[in-house]
Amino acid sequence: MIMNILTMFFIIIYSVCSVSIFFFSLIQLDLFLNYKKSKNKAQNIILTNFKNLPFVTVQLPIYNEQNVIKRLLDAVVEMDYPSDKIEIQVLDDSDDNSSIYVKNLISQLKSKTNLKINHIIRKNRDGFKAGALKYGLKIAKGNYIAIFDADFIPRSDWLKKTICGFKDPKIGVVQTKWNHINKNFSLLTKIQAFALDIHFTLEQVGRNFNSYFLNFNGTAGIWRKEAIVNSGNWNGDTLTEDLDLSYRAQLRGWRIKYIESINAPAEIPFLISAIKSQQFRWNKGGAENFKKHFPSIIKNSNLKFATKLHCIFHLFSSSLFLSVFLLSVLSVPLSYVSNTTNKFNWFFNFSSLFVLSTFIFFYIYWKLYKLVNKKKINSFFEYIKIFTSFYSISGAFAFQNSIAVLQGFIGKKSQFVRTPKFNLTSGETNLKEKKYVNESRSYYFIIEGFLALYFLVSIITTILFANRNFGFLPFHLFLFFGYTYIFVCSLRKLCGGVK
Repeated sequence: MIMNILTMFFIIIYSVCSVSIFFFSLIQLDLFLNYKKSKNKAQNIILTNFKNLPFVTVQLPIYNEQNVIKRLLDAVVEMDYPSDKIEIQVLDDSDDNSSIYVKNLISQLKSKTNLKINHIIRKNRDGFKAGALKYGLKIAKGNYIAIFDADFIPRSDWLKKTICGFKDPKIGVVQTKWNHINKNFSLLTKIQAFALDIHFTLEQVGRNFNSYFLNFNGTAGIWRKEAIVNSGNWNGDTLTEDLDLSYRAQLRGWRIKYIESINAPAEIPFLISAIKSQQFRWNKGGAENFKKHFPSIIKNSNLKFATKLHCIFHLFSSSLFLSVFLLSVLSVPLSYVSNTTNKFNWFFNFSSLFVLSTFIFFYIYWKLYKLVNKKKINSFFEYIKIFTSFYSISGAFAFQNSIAVLQGFIGKKSQFVRTPKFNLTSGETNLKEKKYVNESRSYYFIIEGFLALYFLVSIITTILFANRNFGFLPFHLFLFFGYTYIFVCSLRKLCGGVK
């Protein structure tokens, strides 16, 4: 009796998780259809009358960025834009000796150019990145604010192309696509590039096409200063200040324009600790923003139902990691149930929803993979390799990301942990001398190692003792690989390894 009640409890939770993932896959499918429709539309018109170019402030928020700040500044000062209509703010929150290096670097650049470059140092890091941007905005002369994180290398024509997106006075932000300079450095960078390409093609284009809410990505975009001020300015009460301001602005009637054809190269983090901290920040911030903006979205009578639906799934997307984690953990005892009794066969037929979701993701991402990488059909096996790696490792990240989501919902505050940058190229391997490698440590890897064993035991017992149902076996193989991979990467980092 108790066993049946416990089984039903597990089934209910598993079913709720499966349904939430399935609906997310349908949202992704809808965005994919929008993406395909958008390909028939004309691209942006580039402004060529230089007399009409507005004054722009370029903000560069940095924190201990000695490895990459020269590369960033060299790129920004080379922008093809009238020198009398641009100023550069280096918003330096560093707490190491890199500020001296930055000061000397700026001094050298000033002697070679006519550009206005201001080195701005606050007394403290209140509000972290949001606080730095807000501080710089007080003295910014530009009516338009371009923002670049330290790991970006904007091309010389980026600003002149992007500023043309503000033809409509209700456009508050123009966001451009990210490219990846070290995409092929390792399996981890390939997977991140794969995931980011999905976001910057499927999601940003799909939402932009139907005028759904989308988000400024924190960098490689330009804000209309009026939109920032009118929407309440930057706020550090969530870990994703970019998503927060994006939604506040759109709820006040401002629009975000995404231009896929303009891109900015950037470096992808390669250290497992850096990836984990970045994932934690993004997913906790997503949950914080869902909690913060959900009531306003529901109550807003000016939003169409479809827009509200996409807003909810957009903000709730990070919370799906909790569904993935619960579903994966519960699948092991339910696998045992499926091989010991026929009572719940109806459920195991229903659980095929998760398999259907997987096929939807597989199909959509394959189409996008070919478009982004300009691949032909003979690249299908290459795609299978990257998709299975992405699927496995994303599933294994669900544990720590679930903790992030729960902390976001209960309102637990945490510091903004920067993502270290190293000035990498795809072929570089000599990394031991790079600064900022050992910045932070997380001991979640111990539980991730336990979870790898958990799924290994399930795989072995299924192979040896299953007599009717092997349906969960592929899923457990994916999870075993994913948890084992990030456990080994984390262990190497803790023991002094780099990758």
